[in-house]
Parts: sequence; structure tokens; C-alpha cells
Amino acid sequence: MPPRRTRPTLKDLAARLGISESAASFALNGRPGVSEQTRKRVLALAAELQWAPHHAARTLSGSTSMTVGFVLTRDVREFGMESFYLRLMSGAQSVLSARGYGLLFQMTHSVDEELAVLRRWSEERRVEGVIISDLRRGDPRPAHLRELGLPAVLAGGPDPKKLLPCVTIDDGAVTRLLVEHLRENGHRRLAYVSGPANLLHVHRRVAAFRQAAEGALAEPGVLGTDYTDEQGLAATQRLLEAPEPPDAVIFDNEVLAVAGLRAMRAAGRSVPADISVVSCEDSAICMALQPSLTAVQRDPTVFGEAVAQKLLRLVHDEPEPATEAQRPAIVIRESTRRR
Repeated sequence: MPPRRTRPTLKDLAARLGISESAASFALNGRPGVSEQTRKRVLALAAELQWAPHHAARTLSGSTSMTVGFVLTRDVREFGMESFYLRLMSGAQSVLSARGYGLLFQMTHSVDEELAVLRRWSEERRVEGVIISDLRRGDPRPAHLRELGLPAVLAGGPDPKKLLPCVTIDDGAVTRLLVEHLRENGHRRLAYVSGPANLLHVHRRVAAFRQAAEGALAEPGVLGTDYTDEQGLAATQRLLEAPEPPDAVIFDNEVLAVAGLRAMRAAGRSVPADISVVSCEDSAICMALQPSLTAVQRDPTVFGEAVAQKLLRLVHDEPEPATEAQRPAIVIRESTRRR
């Protein structure tokens, strides 16, 4: 893991100003015992150097926030329908609360807004570390977090530039499993309704789909969406209207899959007699649907636990134990035709 940027210490501030560490501490904490002129000099230098107290010192003084932050740039409507992040946060919170930490969650409308939130949290010392996810092409957040010196873990990944530690998901393996299942059961025209193309995990899934489905791609083979059910519905309608519609469709998550089923029913297509449907994400929704959805089963709660454990080890400079990656598996239900 690349080294984190070294923050200036209280001793550094005092040496630069030619005063004692006690005087610098009094000035920073608003305590009496130093002149107003000295206080202003200390605060000005602290702002210039982006000074923040070391975690261990803050813990001893009782001033640590004991909080981990998670900022997510997503559409609020889509977030409320998809269970993945709710379950991830549930797993993370179970680990954090066991060690006396809270989870501060905030949703934003853009990556720029997310960057501003991360900077504010760092400057205000609101959090001890942060979780980020949904890495994008040319994503500025890893470099931004390194600049801030704020401990961070990427949920997902890997980070192509290796700026952040991460808990990875093998997105290619997810897609390959589904394509293999469909091809083994006689499907010859496959399509994929994906998420936004600028998300790296979507990019990896699409690349794996195209490779695994070579020779069995429908036209159009891949349609991107913003993860909303409206776009999932529109994408499925477009697939069904093609001269040779697919005989099986992979959806990036259960929200898109539910929208796809609605479109198929409206078009008079029977699932799975006319067309098979699978989802890259599993949830209670997949089990409750009629027909129930074949899906890739992973436990986001366990994933969230691993993310929180990794971040706390980073915050506390604890050693990293050897762990085995969570392997995806297919749960075959009623939505796929079998030989």
C-alpha cells in the first residue's frame, strides 16, 4: 500500500513559531495562557499546513470523533429501491459499533459534491476515516483523499492507480458465471442491461460479458442505464423490439431486472418460456417475484463487515490478516429455462 502523507505535528507547529508545545496547544484549543497575537499566529500556521491532531493523541485526550464516514453519489430514488448498499452499511455498522464507532452517511448528487464533503469532514475532523465506492474512470477521489491524508478504503475495486486499499469484488467472475449458465442451457442470443458505463465495475462486467458471450450476442448486445427502473424498462423494450430479440437477458441489479420483467409481460413474453432473465445482484425481491429470479448470490452484509474491518485496521495501524475473497455463486430459480 502506498504510504500516507505525513501530517505536521504539534511539535512541528511550535518549532516553526519558536514557542513551546504547551503554548501552541493552548492557542489551538482556545485556552487562556497565551496572547491574542500568538493565538492568531498559531491558528494561521495550522490552517496553512492543514494541521490535525494525531489519532492516538486525540484518543488519549478524548477528542477523537469515533466516527467513520461514507459518502455515496447516487440517485435517491434508485438507492431506496436497491438493497445492496443498505445491507453493506448494516454489515459495516455491526463491526464499527462493536468497537465504539458510529457511521456517518451522506448522499450527494455529483462527485464534485462528494469531494467537497470529504474535504469538509477532514478539515472539521468529523471522521477518523471514510469508505468510498463506485469508482469511476478518471476518478479524482483517491488522489483527493491522499492529499487530505484521510484514511480511506474502497468498497469494490481494485483501484487502477493503487492509491487506496480496497475490498475487491471479481466483477468479471460474476458476469462469466451467468453467461456460462445461460449458454449451458441452450441460450444463443444473449443481451446485457448494465449500469452507467463510466463506473469501473460496470466496465469490467461489460468486458467480461462480451468475451464470455462471443458468438452468442444479440443485437444490440449491451444497453447502459442509470440504474433507474425507468431506464431499465426502456432498455428492455428496445431489446424486445429488435429484429431478432434476445432469448436471455442479464440485468446489472434487481431494480433493472424487475423493470425488465414488467416490460416483458407488457409485450406478451413469457418468462422463462420465451426469454430467460437473470440478475447480477440477489435480494429478497428476487425471491419474492413471480417467477423468482435467478441471481448471483453474494452477501453484502459480509462485504460491509470486511470493508469496515479493513478501514479500522488502517486507522489504528493494525496488521492486515490473510483473508479469503468472497466467491460468487449462482442461485438458480424460476426465471431461467433449463434443458
